[in-house]
Amino acid sequence: MFELQSMGIEYGTLAMFVMLLVFLMTGMPLAFVTLLIALIFTLGWFGPMAVPLITSRVYSFVSSFVFVSVPMFVLMAAILDRSGIARDLFDAMRLFGGRLKGGVAVQTIFVAVILAAMSGIIGGEIVLLGLIALPQMLRQGYDKNLAIGVVCAGGSLGTMVPPSIVLIIYGLTANVSIGDLFTSAFIPGFMLAGFYVAYVLFRSYTGKNIAPPPQTEAIPTAEKMRLLKGLFLPILVVLCVLGSIYGGIASVTEASAVGVAGVILSTVLRGEFSLPMLKAATLQTLSTCGMIVWIGIGASAIVGVFNLMGGIKFVSGLITGISDDPTTIILFMMLILFVLGMFLDWVGIALLTMPIFVPIVKQLGFDPVWFGVLFAMNMQVSFLSPPFGPAAFYLKSVAPPDISLGDIFKALLPFICLQILAVAILIIFPGITGR
Repeated sequence: MFELQSMGIEYGTLAMFVMLLVFLMTGMPLAFVTLLIALIFTLGWFGPMAVPLITSRVYSFVSSFVFVSVPMFVLMAAILDRSGIARDLFDAMRLFGGRLKGGVAVQTIFVAVILAAMSGIIGGEIVLLGLIALPQMLRQGYDKNLAIGVVCAGGSLGTMVPPSIVLIIYGLTANVSIGDLFTSAFIPGFMLAGFYVAYVLFRSYTGKNIAPPPQTEAIPTAEKMRLLKGLFLPILVVLCVLGSIYGGIASVTEASAVGVAGVILSTVLRGEFSLPMLKAATLQTLSTCGMIVWIGIGASAIVGVFNLMGGIKFVSGLITGISDDPTTIILFMMLILFVLGMFLDWVGIALLTMPIFVPIVKQLGFDPVWFGVLFAMNMQVSFLSPPFGPAAFYLKSVAPPDISLGDIFKALLPFICLQILAVAILIIFPGITGR
C-alpha cells in the first residue's frame, strides 16, 4: 500500500481538500464523500490498525444523549407542516399587524419567529410561509421582491431562534452547553427579526407601490376572539418548550419531547390528528435525520483521521498566523464559513470546521458560546446566499411559476446585507449574547 504519510501534513491537507472538491463535483453526497476520504487516508496514512480509532470517534458523536433532541424537533416541524396551526397563527397575527402599512409582511416575520421557537427547522417554515403568506402578499399588491425576501429571510430565523438545531449541532461539536447557547442566542435572534421588521416598515412607508395601505375597518369582537384562539396553542407550546429549558425544569432533550407532546396534543384538540398524518410526519423525520446522522458520521470520521494526522494543529497554525489581532482571525473564520456556506450544507460545515475553529477561539480568549451564536448568525447568510442557498430552492418549490430562482436570489440581497450587519454587530458588541 502507498504510504500517504510520506507526503507530509502540508501536502496531505492539500490532497484531502482537492479530493473533497473533486468528489463533491461528481454529485456524490457529502456524507459518502467524507466517509470515503476518511477511509482512504486512514488506511493510507496509518494502516488498518487505525480504523477502530476513527469508528470510536463516530460512535461518540451519534451516541450523545442530546442528539435525541434533533429528531424530536424535526418531528415537531413535520407535524406542524401537516396541521392548520401555522395558518391559524398567521390569521391571528392580523390583530397586531393589520393597522400598519406593510402589516402582512410584518406579521409574516412574527409568525416565522413563533414557528422557529416551536421547532427550530428551516425548510418546513419557508415552505409553510411560501404557501400561506406569499400568495396573500402578492394578491394584496406587495412589491414582489419584498414579499419573497420576507418569506425566505423570516423562514430562516430557525437558525437563530431557540430551539435551533444549528445550535444543538454546534453544542455537540464544540462540547459546550446547549442551554447556554439557547440563552445567548435569544436576544441576537430577536435583534435580527427586528432588523427585518424595521427594513419592511422603512420600505413600506418610504417607497412607492411597495405595500398596500393599512386596513382601517375595525375587526368585530367575535372575530377577534376567534383569531386569538389561533395564538393560544402555539404560544403555549413555545412556553412549555423554552420555559422548561430556561426554568431549569428540563434539559434540551427532555424539552424536545415536551414539544412533540404539545404539538400532537394541539392537533388532537383541533381535530386534525390521524394515524396517516403521524406516519407521514414520522417518515419525513426519518428521512431528514438520516441525512443529518450520515453527514455527522462522515464528518466525524474525516475530522478524526485529520486530527490523528496532525492536520488540525497544522491548520490552526495557519489561521492564527495570518495576524496578531484576534478580531482579524475571527473575521477570517467568518469569511471561510461564508464561502463554505455557498456550497455546503450547514451540518457539514459545523462538523468539518468547528473541531478546528473552536480550539482557536478558546486559545484567543474568546467565549465558545459567543462564537456559537456568531456561527449560527453566519449560517443565516448561507441559507440565502447564491448559488446554492437552500431557502431559495425551498421557496421555489411552492412559489408561483412566474417567479424564477433568479428573482428569488435578487430579492434576498437586502436581507443578506442585514444578516452581515448582524454578524458585524455581534463581533463588535459580544455582550449582546450576555457572555
